[in-house]
Amino acid sequence: MEKETKRNSFKGSIGFVLAAAGSAVGLGNIWRFPYLAARDGGGMFLVIYIVLALTFGFTLLITEVAIGRKTKQSPLTAYGKLHSKWKGMGIIACLIPAIILPYYCAIGGWVVKYLLVYITGHGEEAAQDGYFTSFISATGEPILLMLVFLLAVAFIVFRGVNKGIESCSKILMPILLVLVVIIAVFALTISHTDDSGVTRTGLQGLQIYLVPDFTDMTVARFFRVLLDAMGQLFFSLSVAMGIMIAYGSYVHDDANLKKSVNQIEIFDTAVAVLAGVMIIPAVYAFAGKEGMDASGPSLMFISLPKVFAAMGKIGNIVGILFFAMVLFAALTSAVSILEAIVSSFMDQFHISRVKAVSFETVIAVVMAVLVCLGYNRLYFEVKLPTGATAQILDILDYISNNLLMPVVAIGTCILIGWVVKPKTIIDEVEKTGCKMGRKQLYKVMIRFIAPVLLFILFLKSLGF
Repeated sequence: MEKETKRNSFKGSIGFVLAAAGSAVGLGNIWRFPYLAARDGGGMFLVIYIVLALTFGFTLLITEVAIGRKTKQSPLTAYGKLHSKWKGMGIIACLIPAIILPYYCAIGGWVVKYLLVYITGHGEEAAQDGYFTSFISATGEPILLMLVFLLAVAFIVFRGVNKGIESCSKILMPILLVLVVIIAVFALTISHTDDSGVTRTGLQGLQIYLVPDFTDMTVARFFRVLLDAMGQLFFSLSVAMGIMIAYGSYVHDDANLKKSVNQIEIFDTAVAVLAGVMIIPAVYAFAGKEGMDASGPSLMFISLPKVFAAMGKIGNIVGILFFAMVLFAALTSAVSILEAIVSSFMDQFHISRVKAVSFETVIAVVMAVLVCLGYNRLYFEVKLPTGATAQILDILDYISNNLLMPVVAIGTCILIGWVVKPKTIIDEVEKTGCKMGRKQLYKVMIRFIAPVLLFILFLKSLGF
């Protein structure tokens, strides 16, 4: 393959929107958003989340996309092109996806495992106590399935921006949305009577999810909900990971950036909200309010399989649909993570796509194997500043998500807000003749509000 001398670009805005939305719609939307919404007062969390999406999220997202399109560079080189003294920020921005990809692919392998379990009709086995622990603590199978997932991701990125990322997104994202809607509608029809004779319905669970709960509302509780919503939005939109800069660099100069960013926000928020409709009513019907205390892998791989098993024969079908949807979400996100690294290698070292993909895939395989072994042969436990007990996967997640991402986001706000000035981004957005809505809000957010919110989020990550 010849070295690429001309930068690829998305054929149309719909390809960019679906690819960027595919990156944003990941595991966090599915396994963390519903838990936080249920814990933080349902509708109150949703309202705060949507307000933040229109202000805080919009600011970070349009900034990174505009940086990418303006510089036509990957995250590794884009910051240096904006300002020669900020090259170091590009290194950190490229390091983040390199840390995330290995453990994301390990989790992708877990999703493949559960999808195969339900396809082969063994869903009830997945609901047994200890099933998930016994699977991830095995030596061979998690590594094999991780390799299957990672090679699928590498193949898509290897095919390039148009034939790989854009084509894949145009197929997977509509299917993902349809599956989310189907499962969400089904969840609302559920009714279950437990051993004590109490009957709970999916519609009652929906009410808990959507109706604001102001019980025991205090200033401290409000700020906890605010921080939870901000943290979820920050990690959900794929900002501060280099991804949106890389994808922005593939956007045509005549594209309407404001419109595209609005569509990405709508898609990501809609899927996150629908994930709550999909999960909370079902979990509530079969396990009550106490069943909604799980999040992360324990929700997806332990709690939900028990819910599917309680549904009877139809539970296996729901399990197939659910884990197929999760697989598509994980794939599109992992593709964007790998592309951020690959584009950086191509721009910095002027190598072909095939060499960049091959090089990063080898690195990711080695690191992902270590992540898988972290649950058996390399198992150990350490306490994180947040108080959580961590293994290798959790440590990588903490370093990338809780430490480096806020640093990059704060640095980006300082660079755009105070060094090169907000006009740099505004001019890029408006160069097609379309006025940038929320322009004055953007200036205030990028210079003052967003850095302060991000710093508070960073302090929280450090355990303060």
